[in-house]
This record gives sequence, C-alpha cells and structure tokens, in this order.
Amino acid sequence: MQTTHHHHAWDYILLGSVLILIVFGLIMITSIGVPRSIKLSAPNVAFPNCSEDTVDCYFILKKHVVRILIGFALMWVASKIPYEFWRKTSLFFFGGTLLLLLSVLIFGSTNNTFARSWFNVWEASIQPAEFARLALIFYLGHWMGRKSDELRSFQNGFIPFCVIMGILVLPVLFQPDLGATLVLVTIAVAIYFVAGVRIRDLFFGALVATVISVSLILNVDYLHKRFQAFLFPSDDCTESYCWQAEQAKIAVGSGGLWGAGLTQGIQKSYWLPQATDDFIFAASSEEMGFFRTVAVVILYLVIAYRGFRIALHAPTKFGMLTAVGITTWIVSQAFINIAVNISLFPITGITLPFVSYGGSSLTATLIGVGILLNISQYTLDHAYRTDRRRNRGAYLPKYRRFRNA
Repeated sequence: MQTTHHHHAWDYILLGSVLILIVFGLIMITSIGVPRSIKLSAPNVAFPNCSEDTVDCYFILKKHVVRILIGFALMWVASKIPYEFWRKTSLFFFGGTLLLLLSVLIFGSTNNTFARSWFNVWEASIQPAEFARLALIFYLGHWMGRKSDELRSFQNGFIPFCVIMGILVLPVLFQPDLGATLVLVTIAVAIYFVAGVRIRDLFFGALVATVISVSLILNVDYLHKRFQAFLFPSDDCTESYCWQAEQAKIAVGSGGLWGAGLTQGIQKSYWLPQATDDFIFAASSEEMGFFRTVAVVILYLVIAYRGFRIALHAPTKFGMLTAVGITTWIVSQAFINIAVNISLFPITGITLPFVSYGGSSLTATLIGVGILLNISQYTLDHAYRTDRRRNRGAYLPKYRRFRNA
C-alpha cells in the first residue's frame, strides 16, 4: 500500500547515534591501525619510521575515510528514494544478489581466509554477503506484506519462508561464512515473527535449525574446532581458530576500567589479528577501558530503540517489516561481534557495524540506515502528535487500518 502521508524530518537521534559510532571507529582505526598500515604499505621495512617515503602509517585510515565518504553518499541517496521503491524492485534485487552469491563461489577470492567470499576489483574487495542482508529484507517484506493471511499456514507460510531464506542462506553457508549466515537467519526469523506467524511454527523451525547446526558443528572441521575451542579453551592455544579468542580476552582484560590510553595498546601490534576489523572492539577495550566501551554498547541499544520505534509507527506493512529487518541486522551483528570479542560466542568473522574497517559492511549498513531514515519520514506517530489536539480520536482507527493492511 502506498502511503499518503506527507513526509517530515528524519529521525535525528538514530542518525546521531550512527555518526558517533563512525567517529569512534575513525578514532580507533587511527589509533590501532598503524601496525597493520605499515605491514601493508611497507612489508619489507624492518624498523619503520613514519617519516620515510616508503612507509605509510595511515594507509588503512585513508582507505577507511574514502569508504565512509562513499557510504555517506549512498546513505543520502537511499534516504531520498521512497522506500516503496524497494518493494517494487525486491525480486530483481533478490535475483541479482543470488547471482552474485553463486558467482563468488566460483570466481571469488579468499583474501587469506578459508572463506571464498570476495570479488577483488582493482584495489577494492566486494563481499556480496553483506548486500544479501538487504535483498533478504526487501523480498521477505514484500512477500509477507502480500501473504499476511496465509502466513499462519504451515504449508503456505512456513514452508515458503524456509525456501526463500534458504535460497540466500545456503550459498553464504557454502563459502563458508558462519557469521553472515547467522545474521541472515536472525534477520529472517525477526521479520517472520513480527509478520504475525504461529509460535509453534517458530519452535519447530528452531528445533530443525538446532539439529542442522549440531550436525554441521560435528561434521565440518573448521566449525568443530571453533566450537571446541570455545567450549574447552586452552591456555597454550597456538592455532588460528582459538588464538584470536585468547588474544581478544587478554586485550579486553588489559584495558581495565579506564584503558591504557589511545595508541597505547599492546595486543594490536603483536598478537591480536584483525585488530581493525573483526576484533576492533577488543582492541578498543584495551585502549579505552570498560566505561568508554559501555558507551558504544549503549549507542547500539539506542539504534535498536529508534529503529524498532520507526517500525512500530511505519505507515505500511512493508515499511514495518523493512524497518524491523534493518534494525535487527545492525543490532544483532553488533552484539554477535561484541560477544565474540569478549569470548561469549565462538569466532564468527563479522565486523562491528559503523566501527570496523571493512568497505562492503560499512557501505551496506549505511545504505540500510538511509532506508530507515526514509521510512522515519513517513511514520504515523508524527501525524498523531501534530493532530491530536485538533482531532483527538480520529487518528487511531486510521493507524489500525494501516497496521492491518
């Protein structure tokens, strides 16, 4: 259903929270990215001096700033496109993303990991799984918006939902990319739940997912080793699947309440791999301490509150489900990453939204924020606040009609 309400201002609290996280990421990448920048720009320099022409101590920072500018530009464009556009093009977006996910399995690069997840284009890497989040959100929002009466049926609701989700999830799982798979499933389940399905179908799906997950963990070598390292940690771990987790714990514990101070972290330089990417929260905890990193967690909670509030007051079913999907994506990915960094979850290989160094992740999440901001311009609670004194009782039935549409 096309909304007929006039648009109003963006949700500036949501936007402000995102901007603060991006600034925090910039500061931390400046502080902890120097060792990796030197390694990438001057790998053969034994004792680097940042004043030498051959050494670029801010190589990563410069690339990150360019990615932020690209991300902001795309966020602004996304915020100007009426969100109903994504409903109308959801099938094309879904099909195109599926084609990319299948292509990356054949033509993709591993980029020094065990997952074939990237297309290397010139000096940049594109990870299709990051954009699969948006494709899944748009298509599920469109499909469930049309099939609202049939979603409570096991045959016409639950089975098609599993097929749609599996079409995008399975190629990501085959890369293999555990983190992206987990985030995609979380997004799909959140949208499915909010769309108004039977709880027993969700429980059945959870049971099936648990059986499949346990089977994969027992039979896929890298998953088995990661979960084994998580459940039975060893103090003398030297293998890649547990080394990162051990070093992250040391970094977080070393930070104490107030941290060692900017640039003063030790783990980032010698022991903690991917300190600017997947483990930036642990590296930041060492330098910033407990109290400052708690502020980062609070910002993600603010994003969760504002995002779900936008969903609650969205004028259409598609707008509501899209807002739920984008918010769930950003917040679940953030808390899975943080849980990995503090050893509450096995290593998954996903970035911290808006903070980590990673072009595809940053670009995709900022596009998501732009779409959320566009939906926030049409939220019905604004109309309610504006008109409630003049017509105190007329708005609620209209709101209910939109919510049931």
